[in-house]
Amino acid sequence: MKEMIKLFLVVSLFTFAGCQSTYYKTMEALGHPKRDLLVDRVEDTRDAQQEAKEQFQTALEKFSAVVNFSGGELKEKYTELKAELDRSESKTKALRKNIGDVEDVSSALFKEWESELSQYSNDKLRRASELKLEQTRQQYAQLIDAMKRAETKIEPVLSVFRDQVLFLKHNLNAQAIASLQDELVSVKADIASLIQEMEASIAEADAFVNAMAKE
Repeated sequence: MKEMIKLFLVVSLFTFAGCQSTYYKTMEALGHPKRDLLVDRVEDTRDAQQEAKEQFQTALEKFSAVVNFSGGELKEKYTELKAELDRSESKTKALRKNIGDVEDVSSALFKEWESELSQYSNDKLRRASELKLEQTRQQYAQLIDAMKRAETKIEPVLSVFRDQVLFLKHNLNAQAIASLQDELVSVKADIASLIQEMEASIAEADAFVNAMAKE
């Protein structure tokens, strides 16, 4: 993350204690307003999506290799596929946490921004800030919607992989491998759909970050 590493212990203590408001106040006092934190977390989530996308592509390659197995050590193939499943689960867990972090700081930012509108004595400046808040909310809504659409595509893919790995664990023979052939087409389609949604979400993240940088 781009939040300063030297603040790790302080931040960890506040997060552990569940004092998010204190955490944000501390970060702001140290020169890291919620706006900057939101951009950082969107970038982190974008990077996590890219990593997850690459991982699922690799997992598909491994599954295809198992299905097209033509001789060798079956146990080794199972071990390789199990390792890819574990990595996919890990990347998914990290991605979900990142999305949650984005939602948390965005909620805090918009709540603060809205409450501060009443502090303006200049109506023109207040209306300008109110308009910018609405525009940012709309951009954010598109972003989080894209992130969550991509996230919903992950579990069906993981579910299929889990079933296949579990099946192979107790059926390490050529006949069992052959029985998975029918699954390959649907797995490829599911992962293609997942990757398409992830790429759309990554593009939305880039657009959001660029828009925030111009303001």
